[in-house]
Amino acid sequence: MEHRGPDGGANWISFDRRVGLAHRRLSIIDLSSAAAQPMANEDGTVQVTFNGEIYNHLNLRQELVAVGHLFRSPGSDTEVLLHGYEEWGLQGLLSRLSGDFAFAIWDAKSATLSLARDRIGVKPLYFSLKHGLFLFASEIKAILAHPDVQRDIDPIAMYHYLSFLTAPAPLTMFKGIYKLPAAHFMEVGGGGRFSAGRYWDAVPGRGIAAGELERINDADRETFYVNGIRDRLRDAVKERMMADVPFGVLLSGGIDSSTNVALMSELMDRPVDTFTVGFKDHQHLNELEYARVIAREFRTNHHEILVDEADMVGYLDDLIHHQDEPLADWVCIPLYFVSKLTKDSGVTVIQVGEGSDEQFSGYGSYMAYLRLYRRYWQPFRSYLPKGMQHAIAAAATAVSSMRPSLEVYADLIQRASSDREHFWSGAITFCDTMKRQLVMEGSVEATEAPEELLRSGLLPQTYLTPDTFNVVRSFLEPFDRQYPRQDILCRMIYNEFRLRLPELLLMRVDKITMSTSVEARVPFLSHRLVEFTMDIPMEWKTRYGSPKYLLKKAVEGIIPKHIIDRKKMGFGAPMSQWLNSVFGERARHAVLDSALMKRGFFNRDYISSLFRDHRSGRRDTSLAIWTLFNLTAWYDYWIHRVPVFA
Repeated sequence: MEHRGPDGGANWISFDRRVGLAHRRLSIIDLSSAAAQPMANEDGTVQVTFNGEIYNHLNLRQELVAVGHLFRSPGSDTEVLLHGYEEWGLQGLLSRLSGDFAFAIWDAKSATLSLARDRIGVKPLYFSLKHGLFLFASEIKAILAHPDVQRDIDPIAMYHYLSFLTAPAPLTMFKGIYKLPAAHFMEVGGGGRFSAGRYWDAVPGRGIAAGELERINDADRETFYVNGIRDRLRDAVKERMMADVPFGVLLSGGIDSSTNVALMSELMDRPVDTFTVGFKDHQHLNELEYARVIAREFRTNHHEILVDEADMVGYLDDLIHHQDEPLADWVCIPLYFVSKLTKDSGVTVIQVGEGSDEQFSGYGSYMAYLRLYRRYWQPFRSYLPKGMQHAIAAAATAVSSMRPSLEVYADLIQRASSDREHFWSGAITFCDTMKRQLVMEGSVEATEAPEELLRSGLLPQTYLTPDTFNVVRSFLEPFDRQYPRQDILCRMIYNEFRLRLPELLLMRVDKITMSTSVEARVPFLSHRLVEFTMDIPMEWKTRYGSPKYLLKKAVEGIIPKHIIDRKKMGFGAPMSQWLNSVFGERARHAVLDSALMKRGFFNRDYISSLFRDHRSGRRDTSLAIWTLFNLTAWYDYWIHRVPVFA
């Protein structure tokens, strides 16, 4: 995978040839050969291969040197993992790390392979376990290169993907290939030993000390929150500037990216490199002028690129290749072109704004869900008898069958009457009402998985049945037991940290930026900031009905006020418009003629109606179409092995 590491590569194989580690290097910290991987300790009994960055490695190095560890590299963060593991063990090491990482450590003395993924899930880690063979990699395509790995779709993962735009961890779209969830570790040893666990969680009670806000008035409380956010964010940006290569910022001109630029500018004696993407053919979606305002304000070295439908179509085969499994988020398209611009401009590390909207309720959909919960969901469930709830749900479903634009509302009523969560994810494509029309009855059945995964608790048994609510329930029910009486926004944000953020949003960033040999860093997802914001109640995050209220207060005086006050546009692509042009007809043929359609999972007439309704303007079905296009293109490319547009 040279795109992930164009600066060199090596491998290590144990003397008995039972263990092998391989690495491709993207040189960012300590460019010397002494920092090359796989890396060993002094006597060769501990080996590591590592993807990512450890931002507090210098402090950890000092601690380790103080107790007698000898370092051979001038400043490698990789070597800290080796000696930290020796000194503190896996759990002790993980508790001390601040960074974005996926790593594997082989300990010859205990004959144990230990693997871990960072707290938030910025870096991916995939694996396969079958018949005594354990494989792992940063991308699925490396696992597929092994001759014993067969390629096929996992129908259950596909069923959940249709709702979430991604397969929920630990499932992937490939049968028999899994992904380690964020903030998890695994240990694999001889004799079939396999264990896994979670070492951190985005839960309340970790960011603000108990009693710290007792007997404090509202003005002082706001000051406490604002200062806490600003200080942690400033530290996070500074940490993520750690590099021995050029770095910059993806700039949209919104609050998040503008804040990254402003805070970085405070710490630099040269202009910040900034990068922006826009569209030639649908300029009403562009944020170029806002980005230029920030570029002028902070005198950045600014770069822009414009793309159109032809660029998008020409990129599709590469998109499917680099995604590995479907990620039905069309942001991947502009993200690729601005990442390529970044690399072509000589910059290797880029800061991005992911994670801000989740923590501070910055999405319009969040505010809509909160209004829905207060005005309709609670009264419906509190005041109407169960029998009446079911009757209304049945009537709503019947009406939606005649008016498809009402399907989402019918599904919400159905959830309310069935004691299911009102919020499943910040991005849902096919709700259950729609999936009942899309997926042929009985075509997706409960499946099996390796016993090791089930016994370890890494893979809940309920994920293997065609009921997507089981995924949401698997982490919200334990959360409610351990952290009772949390407000609804806290539960929504926790949901996002368990599913959409690590497995969709951060994977699109990692897969696409790394396809151009650029590393993305995410200051808003510093775990110290996340722990702090999880202790801030909903009424403060949405004070006066304002999304991102506290973040806006925190960046006053840092970025221009008109940037703080401007209406959020969001980073997107004109997919709705592109599907109404030539691409729409090509996509229709690509979906309906896909080899996946021959396997009997889908109602072709329903799929045809989605294209027809979109083309006629009856309703916007672009997200549903893009979700199906990603799925069928993935299947044809990876399973059937033909290009998207042959």
